[in-house]
Amino acid sequence: MTQVKRKSRQTNQLRIIGGTHRGRKLNFPDVAGLRPTSDRIRETLFNWLQADVIGAKCLDLFAGSGALGFEALSRGAAYVHFIDTHQQVISQLKANAKTLGVDNCGFWQSDAISFLNQAQQEKFELVFLDPPFQKDFLPQCIQALENSSALQIGTKIYIEMEKSAQITLPENWQILKNKKAGQVNYTLLEVM
Repeated sequence: MTQVKRKSRQTNQLRIIGGTHRGRKLNFPDVAGLRPTSDRIRETLFNWLQADVIGAKCLDLFAGSGALGFEALSRGAAYVHFIDTHQQVISQLKANAKTLGVDNCGFWQSDAISFLNQAQQEKFELVFLDPPFQKDFLPQCIQALENSSALQIGTKIYIEMEKSAQITLPENWQILKNKKAGQVNYTLLEVM
């Protein structure tokens, strides 16, 4: 009798780099296009944000591994909405929240555009926009975010994209910081 070898679901890990959960490791599934923000980039981003994250209501539109949202919670964010299209990703994000013992977060299995179209009257102080590379999601998401009720004057928006990506920003989004690391371009903006 021939045994069929089943392909196991590979699980990867990331670590929280600062705040109350510093050093804690979290699992994330092996899903196509899922690429956690590196420790180095997260450290730079949260140095940029410093006090802005404390008490902030956050929106993680392409949650994936949850690296950005869980880092924000660890550093004092009031609440994080995690949005992702994959059921496996949402299940793991919920498990990670349980592992950390955090309940100031919610999980929605949805694409970013649909969520923004349905998120009536919700306002956020901090938005993470880090879609899968090479999918050209950013232009649509930027427009949907600008047209939604999610933004207010002073909202900070973090965008992470491949270095070759070209985007057009709304006139009222001011670039505060911009850096490159390898093939990644990352930017912090503020709604004016």
